[in-house]
Amino acid sequence: MLHHISFGVSDIEKAAAFYDAVFAPLGYVRVWDDLSPGDPNQAIGYGVPGGGDKFAIKLRGKEAHAPGPGFHLAFAAPGREAVALFHRAALAHGGTDNGPPGLRPHYGPNYFAAFVIDPDGHRIEVVTKAEE
Repeated sequence: MLHHISFGVSDIEKAAAFYDAVFAPLGYVRVWDDLSPGDPNQAIGYGVPGGGDKFAIKLRGKEAHAPGPGFHLAFAAPGREAVALFHRAALAHGGTDNGPPGLRPHYGPNYFAAFVIDPDGHRIEVVTKAEE
């Protein structure tokens, strides 16, 4: 159903360092960037190697605000180790823990997820249903 989504960020360099790090264990990479220092419309797109962007960050400076309670975005992980690596990278790059890696049996028998809040306040989940 979704084609892509973007988050407004207050600091493109800080957000890029965060997303570069957390997406690496998931197999997602920068598929394009438009980074011209001083340009208020800088942006970076992420997706699978060789594909188009499915997620982008866009510089919005002081106007960047995360959606309120009830909104979060979940990214697919290839396995449980990738979930743990995502969570570790998020905390090392300015993210806040919002639920450590682990099984969430109330969502399903193999639902393994972690939850973080990015440096701009966006709530993010990473999940796999792979049996391990």
